[in-house]
Amino acid sequence: MKDIEKKYSNGEVTIVWKPKACIHSTICFKGLGEVFDPRKRPWVTPEKSTTEKIIEQVKKCPSGALSYFMNQSADSAPVSVHAETIVEPSPNGPLLVYGNVVIKNADGVLSKKNNVTAFCRCGASGNKPFCDGSHKKIDFIA
Repeated sequence: MKDIEKKYSNGEVTIVWKPKACIHSTICFKGLGEVFDPRKRPWVTPEKSTTEKIIEQVKKCPSGALSYFMNQSADSAPVSVHAETIVEPSPNGPLLVYGNVVIKNADGVLSKKNNVTAFCRCGASGNKPFCDGSHKKIDFIA
């Protein structure tokens, strides 16, 4: 899958969606179905809710496939979490890390993640070290 990035805005906030990172947790549309509806095109319609509700829901995305930025500050620093890091295994799914983390890939390139990052536990991800939802395809149990 290509590294596609799609943006959807309500004028105040822009939602950024990276399909390659999506693990299809369904948290987005179960939590804010008026904005996130995978049965419709476009599947993200931010004009159907408030900026506050959108931000609250996007922060719950376990894979980081959804992120956001405020339109007035698109060039400013990324949103960061000021809290201790919490690590939580998701039943039959990824290892969820809440907080700010820096990941070094096999080539030595560093990437910064914040809010929630989902790491592969099953070994089947095509996007290691991150979860890509492959655990569902292989019926991973842990």
